[in-house]
Amino acid sequence: MNTVQAALTGVLGGGLYALMAAGLSITWGVLRIINLIHFGLILLGAYLTFQLTSSWGMDPILTVVVTVPALFALGAAVQWGFDRLGISELNSLLLSFGLLIVIVQGISNLWSADYQQMTEADNPYATRSIEVGSLVFPVNTLLAFVLALVLIGGAHVALQRTFTGRALRAFAQDRAIAAAFGIDHRRIGLLLAGAAGATAAAAGMLFALSNALTPATAFEWFGTVFAVVILGGIGHLVGTLVAGLLVGAVGAVVTVVVSPAAEPFVLFSVIILVLLLRPQGLFAHGGTR
Repeated sequence: MNTVQAALTGVLGGGLYALMAAGLSITWGVLRIINLIHFGLILLGAYLTFQLTSSWGMDPILTVVVTVPALFALGAAVQWGFDRLGISELNSLLLSFGLLIVIVQGISNLWSADYQQMTEADNPYATRSIEVGSLVFPVNTLLAFVLALVLIGGAHVALQRTFTGRALRAFAQDRAIAAAFGIDHRRIGLLLAGAAGATAAAAGMLFALSNALTPATAFEWFGTVFAVVILGGIGHLVGTLVAGLLVGAVGAVVTVVVSPAAEPFVLFSVIILVLLLRPQGLFAHGGTR
């Protein structure tokens, strides 16, 4: 039963991994930008959640009313700069890493490098759970799972059913042809980057519900988030969701059955196999989905 509970908790927590990876995956797949600033936006969203809750007394979940519009605008502003400067895919990796360091240092200057965490009085969700028989559903991870389903599922439907979504998929598949048919890649790029910033705000809020914060945390996310992006397929939203849940479940089960130290070994062994056998990812079939 411990294994079943671990797998369940891992799947629920995997929703956070999926949300963290979704914005990075879609901007990489469509805009050809490897935007490491995304990790800084998640971290900023987490710290803003902490600040708004601790200082202003806001419910931590309701802080998204402030953080989502703010990080949408910031994400769009970053894309505007990339587009104006004509940053290539490789250069975006280098430039965004430098800017990520600037963001992390700025957060460190504002909030210090010490651990910061909401108190139980400010954040009751950290200790709440729902019991169904012998299974326990922690509220914070259940919320991550539900939000991942809603946000990523909604984005997938928008890509498939709306004119803007079809324009995005056309632009991802052939930029020249899409431009010839009048698709404004700059406007679409700003909208997409802003949406990625909004998912970063949601992911930051969810992370702050369950964890203590420190500026260096942004670098600790690299391995897991890129694992989800690669397994799901770059630009493939549904694949990102499934991969996030899978990574969460595998990590939790390996931690219980073997040891916490074995989790990175198993996870990255799987990634190496995927890169060798299906370099496009487990779920991608081409294009943006």
